[in-house]
Amino acid sequence: MSEKEENRSRWYNIRLKPDEYRLLNGRFQKTQFRKLSEYMRSVLLEKPVTVNYRDKAMDDVLEELVLLRRELNAIGNNLNQAMRNINAAHGDADTRLWMNLMSIINSKLEPSIAQIKERMNQYADIWSQKLKAVKA
Repeated sequence: MSEKEENRSRWYNIRLKPDEYRLLNGRFQKTQFRKLSEYMRSVLLEKPVTVNYRDKAMDDVLEELVLLRRELNAIGNNLNQAMRNINAAHGDADTRLWMNLMSIINSKLEPSIAQIKERMNQYADIWSQKLKAVKA
């Protein structure tokens, strides 16, 4: 016969100081457990606890990359609209106007792209330094 699974019917209550509770809850929040009771059982029964580690510096880098991606998307949309208008006005007197507009857009675009490239190079340097530190 198969062994019958028992329900958890025993209670174990403890009292914590506010600082102890914050510490315990903070550790729980960093794990993959959904319930505090699961976390507490694992700790008390000395089972493995998986902790999620987040690197604050990497979070900042990822946030910056998201902003850079938005900027690039906006630039691409503007260029697509300008090119669509130039193609529609091909042969018209408006073509020269659109060509001038494209040169203005290009003059505004180049500094943004240069800034993006500079930041990407900085992040590449940071990542390569971290990789070297990990390997050492």
